[in-house]
This record gives sequence, structure tokens and C-alpha cells, in this order.
Amino acid sequence: MMTKRELGTITTQVPARLDRLPWSRFHWRVVIGLGAVWILDGLEVTIVGSVAARLTEDGSGIDIGAAQIGIAAAVYILGACLGALVFGQLTDRFGRKKLFILTLGVYVLATVATAFSFSPWYFYLARFVTGAGVGGEYAAINSAIDELIPARVRGRVDLIINGSYWLGAALGSALAIVLGSALAIVLLNENIFAKDIGWRWAFGIGAVLGLLIFVVRRHVPESPRWLFIHGREDEAESIIDSIEREVEEAFGAEALEAVDESDELTIHQRHTIPFSEIAKVAFTQYPKRAVLCLALFVGQAFLYNGITFNLGTLMSTYFDVASNIVPVFLVFWAISNFLGPVTLGRLFDTVGRKPMISLSYIGSAAVAVALAFILLGSDNEWLFLIVLMVCFFLASSGASAAYLTVSEIFPMETRALAIAFFYAIGTGLGGIIGPLMFGRFIESGDTGLVATGFFISAAVMALAGVAEIFLGVKAEQENLEDIAEPLTAGDDDSDPDESR
Repeated sequence: MMTKRELGTITTQVPARLDRLPWSRFHWRVVIGLGAVWILDGLEVTIVGSVAARLTEDGSGIDIGAAQIGIAAAVYILGACLGALVFGQLTDRFGRKKLFILTLGVYVLATVATAFSFSPWYFYLARFVTGAGVGGEYAAINSAIDELIPARVRGRVDLIINGSYWLGAALGSALAIVLGSALAIVLLNENIFAKDIGWRWAFGIGAVLGLLIFVVRRHVPESPRWLFIHGREDEAESIIDSIEREVEEAFGAEALEAVDESDELTIHQRHTIPFSEIAKVAFTQYPKRAVLCLALFVGQAFLYNGITFNLGTLMSTYFDVASNIVPVFLVFWAISNFLGPVTLGRLFDTVGRKPMISLSYIGSAAVAVALAFILLGSDNEWLFLIVLMVCFFLASSGASAAYLTVSEIFPMETRALAIAFFYAIGTGLGGIIGPLMFGRFIESGDTGLVATGFFISAAVMALAGVAEIFLGVKAEQENLEDIAEPLTAGDDDSDPDESR
């Protein structure tokens, strides 16, 4: 008997038709329109690290200390966690496109508000709302990307898109490094801008970039997979038809592989799926996958947020790097983070998810230990930077793969909220504690405490790498519906296979 939430039963080939598509202009529109948001997130996070030393100086226009910068970072992460949960649920209910437009709007408005900060409490509030917008983007964007990109290249594309965060980090440190300029350095030059003005312009530029992304994002369609689940199969078919016509015009009809009855999927359409059912799926049907995702998110969040939000004050406090020079160091660091997913991304589709994710996590943990010893035994800022770049070259691939993992290994109806849930819980545990801990350690002036922070971060990352070895899922080049069958597909009550 059909429940009130159910609409009907259909048989569809939409997933197979999406996965057979050759790479085309459509996929570039998806990558640019959706992936560009990570540039904004990288800009948001790293710009605070770039201007942190300036904010703590007298005459900055805001009375804030190094420890309060750490608090602001924790508040930003808290906003991202709550935003991910709220907007993630709305994404699964109302669609990917509506939410990735809404969350971008929240981000832009909050970033503009940050530029007008006049006291710590206002700065915290603006950062909280900015984080909420970015957290919502994580759920809406990752779910849409993985549902629109062909299975054979999903891993490398997802890693590169998530890795584009670090283009934003470079922008946040030198604001438009791709144009060969160093605007962040200029904005912090007191001969050009007063102490209380330059850092405000840095946030304003982030808002302008957000508005430009609005223009591109208008041309990204709703996920056909989401549409046919929610009773809008005609719209899903129409989108696929238009994409296929575009491919045929560009490459010829022979570019499209044939699909047959074996590629069909039977779906019980539904208006909504309650949160209780989603939670049951994660922890009752897929408990090993749930533990894995928590471990991956806690590990990367602890290391990344602890270092990212406090790197500027660390460099100025322990290596005597001037506040207007800090962005130069952060540019090099950010570029190494971007090169990690770009260089290693294809290996996640060929060598496989499990070996590459575990290598990324455990390898970065080992290098983090080396960083702690360098901090204890050397005051050479360039040696510290080089080893830091190696550490995050590996860690950035692992961090990007955490989002890929949770997006792949749970049923389609729960995808956005699953991303939001594990991001919120994992980042809440690691991403709030990390910045607070490093902020306090740095402000203490005790090198030994800061080194201890690196040791703790290394241990958390290593544990996540071990979890991947034992609990990881072999999802490379697999159809999403084969990795985790949709909740609305058939009535199979058999236990899911978590051993892949």
C-alpha cells in the first residue's frame, strides 16, 4: 500500500545515461559553477590567517587578540556545522539547485558584514553566519557534483574540485595570485591603506567573487537523480535529453554508449524521507561506513582548521615574520595544498580509494611529527614552510577524499544530509577544538605547547588513516547506485555489503 510520502513507482535509466556521457562542456559548467565555491571557502578561511596578525595590532579598528582569533575560527566552524545540518536537510528535501543558490547568497551577505566589524562580538557573529553559508554549500555542492559527474572520473574530479579550496587560500593570502599580483600584501601595506581599512577590503573582495559565481551557477541544472526520486521524472529526462543533444552535436551520436534493460533502476518515488530513516540507514544498515566517515572528518578537521586559522599568528610569533609578509608564506603553502589533489587525484580512480586515502592520512601524520621537531629545534621559517608544504600536499588529498567518501557510500536520498551530518559532527569535534587549542598554545609563547599541538594532530590523522585501511570502501569507477542502493529502489531487505 502506498504511503502519503510515496508518489508512484517508475523504472529509469537516468543514472546509466549520466554515467555513460563523455566529458563535455556540460561537465565543465558543473565544475566551474559549483566547484568555484571552494575558492570562496578557501578565501574565507585563509584570509583570516593572512590578516590575523594585523587584526591583533593597535589601531586595527577592532580590539582582538590571538586567542580571540582562535575563538573566531571556532565560531566560524560552529556556524558551518549547524549550517550544514540545516541546509543539508533542506537540500535533500527541496533540491540541490535551490539550496546552492540560497547558501551562496548567505555567504555573500555575511562576508560583506564581516568587513564592517568593529568589536570581537560582532566579528564572531559575522563569522558564524558566513560559516553557516559555507557549511550549507558543502552539502548542496558535493551531492550535486557527484550526481552529475560520470563514475569513471568521479574520484579525480571530486578531489580536484574540493582541492580548488586552496586556490581560494592563495587568493586569501595574495588575493588574485592568478593575475600575478599580490593584493593582500598591498592591502596590508600601511603606506597605501590605514591599519583599520586594508583588512576590510580583503573581505569585500570575497563578496565580489561570490556575486560572480552567481552568474555562472545559473546555468547548472538540478540533479536528474534528485528529480526522478521526487516525482519529477519528466524534468529529469528533459535535462538528460538536452545534455545528450549537446554531446551529439560536439562529438557525434557514436560518442554515446548504448544502454539496455540491465541499466534500468526501479524507484518508489517519494515527496520526503524523514530524518529518522536517514539516521537509521547510516547507523543501522551501514555502521562501519558511519565510523569511517567520522574518523576521516575528525582527522582532517583537527589538523586543517587548527593550522589554517592560526598559521599567520604562528609565523609572526615564533618566526618573527612581519604581518604584511605573512601572506607570502601562505601563498606557497596554499599552492602546495592545491597541487596535492591535482597531482594525486587520478590515482584515487586507478590505484583505488583505500590505498590512496590511507596513504594521504598516515603520510601527512608522519610529516606533522617532523614539523613538531623542526619547531622545537630550528628558527628557520623557510625550512618550516617547506616541510609544512609537504605535509599538506598529502593532507589536502585526504581531506578532499573525506567529502568524496561520504558522498559516495550512502544512498542517494540521504546524500546531502549524510555529507552535512558527518561534516558537522566530525568538524564539530575536530574543527572547533583544533583552532581553540592552537590559538591558546600560540598565545602562550611556549614552543613546546605548539609542538604538542602538532603531535596531537598527527595522532588524530594517523587514526583516520588506519580506519580507512580496515573500513574503507572500494568505490572507484563504480555506479553510485551500486555502491549504495537507493532507499526507494525495490524492497530488498538483505543486509548491505560493507566489505567492498
